[in-house]
Amino acid sequence: MSAGLLLAGCSGGGGDGTAEPARSGSTGSGSTGSKSPTSPTSPTASGDTRSGAPPSPTPSASTAGLDFTPDPGRVPKTRAEALRLARAIATTPAKWGPGYVRRTPYESDPGLRPVLDADCVWQLKPLPATVLATLTRYSELPAEDGKGPIRVAAVVTVHRTVKDADWEMAGTLEEALRCPDQQLRQGERITKLGSLGAGFGLLGNLTAEDMLTEGGKYYSDDLGGPHHYYSTQSRWGQVTVAAFGKASKGRSADEVNTALIQGAGTMVSRVESELGASR
Repeated sequence: MSAGLLLAGCSGGGGDGTAEPARSGSTGSGSTGSKSPTSPTSPTASGDTRSGAPPSPTPSASTAGLDFTPDPGRVPKTRAEALRLARAIATTPAKWGPGYVRRTPYESDPGLRPVLDADCVWQLKPLPATVLATLTRYSELPAEDGKGPIRVAAVVTVHRTVKDADWEMAGTLEEALRCPDQQLRQGERITKLGSLGAGFGLLGNLTAEDMLTEGGKYYSDDLGGPHHYYSTQSRWGQVTVAAFGKASKGRSADEVNTALIQGAGTMVSRVESELGASR
């Protein structure tokens, strides 16, 4: 899980005119055609870049042991219901940490999502049939005292089925293997990208049915580089949530990772509160 993606000549993207790679897999449907849609249960890495990686958000008593039962009556069945759910879950600026503000535009076009093409370039495409809705919100800690900004994004994707969401997680792992160097937009790229995936109970994952992390080096024409890049993505049922962070001059990996812990933890809690059955 990124940096903003701007496609040259495209609008409706992220806070810097970009769209986050919120992960559809290379085919645009979540299926890679080479991996069965099962939860990743062992680490898969391409040049493991987890140095400075944020730990999993601390589980609450209700999430530990996956003590979570979705209420069928609260599971979205239409695009409108799914978009409402995505907006309820996606992290807002204050939840990343003190000083974070909205970027402009603040939200992505919910009718589009990024797809990694055969040349390892992210392209905005219409939603596949397997996705009910996706939403990205862009925030940042502004530049100050000689330090550049920290740019973050929260992505929520509501799939039609659990199997469709599972395909997305599997496809994200394979994208880093296929494309360790990726062009996010014109003048913006990540290199030496590595992914690590784990099912619940493995590698410290106590917060979701599946979880994966990605790390690499970030470069941009306006912010320079290399800078720290990290993302985390989790799946609860048919919903996936992702948090992306990019450092810049004077910003440490720990600063980015702290924001991701808070932003991702907020979304995991909101999935449970929005979809969980009453006890």
